[in-house]
Amino acid sequence: MTKELSPLAKQLLGNAGHIELFTQTEFDEALALAKAEIMQVAIETTKKAIFIEREACAEIAKKMAADWANDPEALMSLPIALQECAEKILNRIPSQKQ
Repeated sequence: MTKELSPLAKQLLGNAGHIELFTQTEFDEALALAKAEIMQVAIETTKKAIFIEREACAEIAKKMAADWANDPEALMSLPIALQECAEKILNRIPSQKQ
C-alpha cells in the first residue's frame, strides 16, 4: 500500500526547498523505466562486445591460415597448428581467464 502526501504537505514541503516531490507510484514508474533503459543499453553493449571479440578471433584464425598457406610443411602438422590457433584465441585477453 502506498501512502500519498496530502495537498497541504505537498505544498509545504514542495515550496520550502523548491524540491519537486513525487508520489511513490510516480517514483516506482520512473524507476522501472530507468531500469528497463539500463538493461537495454547493457544488452546492446554486450552484443557489440561479443561481435568485436568474434571479429578479433576470426582475424587470429585468418592470419594463422595465411601463415600456413605460405609454409607447405605447416600443412603436414595441421592438428598442431589448429591447437596453436585455439590457444592464441583463448589467451587473447589473459585477464579474462580465471
